[in-house]
Amino acid sequence: MSQTPTTTSRRELHARPDKEGQVTRLVIMGPQGVGKGTQAARLAEVFGIVAISTGDIFRANIKGSTELGTTAKEYIDKGELVPDEITNAMVRDRLGDEDVKAGFLLDGYPRNAAQVAELDTALAGFGWELDGVIELTADREVLMERLTKRAQDEGREDDTPEGIARRLDIYDKETAPLTAAYAERGLLAQVDGVGEISEVTDRIVASLATQLG
Repeated sequence: MSQTPTTTSRRELHARPDKEGQVTRLVIMGPQGVGKGTQAARLAEVFGIVAISTGDIFRANIKGSTELGTTAKEYIDKGELVPDEITNAMVRDRLGDEDVKAGFLLDGYPRNAAQVAELDTALAGFGWELDGVIELTADREVLMERLTKRAQDEGREDDTPEGIARRLDIYDKETAPLTAAYAERGLLAQVDGVGEISEVTDRIVASLATQLG
């Protein structure tokens, strides 16, 4: 891994006009089908930061045959969930990479209360803090329609309406409550994820304006 990023936080640098003061650290959350991946890529371009998805981290570690990737693949091959401690370690390693010093947007992490605590600890280790947490929202009917169409377009016959509904239920139970904790910290920006892609991006940027200055 590359050198440890310089200790800093956006709030400490808020009034500084230099380039380092533009560092932005974000998390994007939301149920499957709400468009997180699309918006993460657009926001990364808007803010000049790197988008980090847990899917990309897993694939990179597995392809690179890292110790963490090899262990994760053993669980995946058995059809089991990869334990939090492995996911947490992969995210910590990724946050130590050189390109993350300029800022990041995490997509797909954290997913539960334990991962929130781990992320807090990891960021504190770098002397960092989050600037904002984006929650993209959409009515359940819209999400069901989007995901059903996606399954049909991709020929995923096993992706049934019941299975889709179950995944949305899991999000509501495990991930959505995390937004309440981030709201208490004054970090949460809830944004309607329905509409033209560019319109949703504009809404996100406007909602983050107060936090990011």
